[in-house]
Amino acid sequence: MKIFTKYNILSTEQYGFRVGLRTDNATYKLTTEILNDMNNKLVGGIFCDLEKVFDCVNHDILLSKLKFYGIGDKDFQLYQSYLGNRYCRKAIYNDSKNSNKVSNWARVRHGVPQGSILELLLFLLYINDLPKIINKASAPITFADDTGILFTHSNPIDFNKNIYIVFIILNKWLRANQLSLNFNKTNYVHFTTNRNMSVNLKIGFNNNFITNSSYTKFLGVTMNNILSWNNHIDLIMKKLSKVCYIIRNAKTYISVSSLKVIYYDFFHLVMS
Repeated sequence: MKIFTKYNILSTEQYGFRVGLRTDNATYKLTTEILNDMNNKLVGGIFCDLEKVFDCVNHDILLSKLKFYGIGDKDFQLYQSYLGNRYCRKAIYNDSKNSNKVSNWARVRHGVPQGSILELLLFLLYINDLPKIINKASAPITFADDTGILFTHSNPIDFNKNIYIVFIILNKWLRANQLSLNFNKTNYVHFTTNRNMSVNLKIGFNNNFITNSSYTKFLGVTMNNILSWNNHIDLIMKKLSKVCYIIRNAKTYISVSSLKVIYYDFFHLVMS
């Protein structure tokens, strides 16, 4: 079963995954879409977590998509060789006998080679058709493996109907492409200006249901259902407080240069 549709690859920022698109642009697009609609429409979002997504890319499906998008002849053979001629095996070390037990070599049939220049590009090509099949009833915003799907409608019945339909289509596409949704970490957030409003939608597929939450994390930013920054600030403050505690207690034992390493790796990185 193949569910993918040909269209202009990585061409616009509409779907949020153009090569070179920064995370702050994707986050800005998400919050802007919500703010523009939440005053006069119902607004909700499903924030997806895919299980081991870079390791689960099927080589045969990826190659068929490359061919579908017009990559052929020597270019296709190059990708075919790049993905296909990879093997792995396991080695288990026995400390008591000071020896290794090694399995037989097995061909790697799934996953994009991580750490390579082509890793992200190949993954983007693999999921390139996903936004197209769900954007009629929703606004997908995708950055690498982070996917947020926004729903807006003035009619509550149509609003709920669109959510259920898109979620079924999403899961069918994932199954057809041998990917899977982590239902425990995928959640639904209903955005509203009313702090006391609560929504309890049962969104699921094959008796697996996602969680209704008052906040979510998207591209490193924690946002709540009223789009305040309280949750994000609290999380950052906790991280920075731990680093300050470590630096304060370690300054009498290690050099200034080592303290700077700690600062830049754990404090400055969070603030940047």
